Amino acid sequence: MSESAGNLDRLGGEKIAWRRVAGRGPTILWLGGFRSDMTGAKAEALADWAKVQGRAYLRFDYLGHGESTGDFQAKGTITRWREDSLAVLDQLVEGPVVLVGSSMGGWIACLLAIARPERVRAMVLIAPAADFTEKLMVPEISPEGRAALASDGVWLRASDYGDPYPITQALLDDGARWSILGGDPVMIDVPVRLLQGGADPDVPWRHALELAQTIEGQDVTFTLIKDGDHRLSRPQDIARLIAAVAEVGLCV
Repeated sequence: MSESAGNLDRLGGEKIAWRRVAGRGPTILWLGGFRSDMTGAKAEALADWAKVQGRAYLRFDYLGHGESTGDFQAKGTITRWREDSLAVLDQLVEGPVVLVGSSMGGWIACLLAIARPERVRAMVLIAPAADFTEKLMVPEISPEGRAALASDGVWLRASDYGDPYPITQALLDDGARWSILGGDPVMIDVPVRLLQGGADPDVPWRHALELAQTIEGQDVTFTLIKDGDHRLSRPQDIARLIAAVAEVGLCV
């Protein structure tokens, strides 16, 4: 199976870059992490697996990420990335989907499942960072960072994965609108598989476990990989990911 590529036009003139493997459904829809892109190790491994297995697979980059256009700092919010994901689901995918979300993509996957319950058949979440803006980022902001947000509306957050990146007050405020933890159960009733690293410095395993416990459905499995980091991109981690996708893909 070969992989095709294209761009989805969005309001504001931005273009959302995507890549697709044609095959049998349900379509596996990849949702990447914050400041990540669709050429990462896990997304590529799933593409290779889909080609061999003859499975339908679609991956894309949010606004301001990877090959997509748009100003990350000026327009990047959970609202906008949720809308990008819904546009991809509604306009590029036919029939049911299995959502595979990594880090922020795990949060976006939950928001899609809530918005389009009739489309989502199963989910695989890797180090899901639900509510990360409010629950994980805000508590770590230094006094200097808070001063920068107050004066300039943006804080340059240090990253273990490259150059510092801008966190805007708009992103933090908007993220709180989409909170799914600490309240009512998350109304998702499909098979869900969560893979979480016990040595993840970005998403503590207890944070991911809280999401697993909050999801309404009962077919939820939480796998703790004790020595796993945030990316979970080692060969053994990718093998677990593919096994989980294959399992839920056969269940639906």
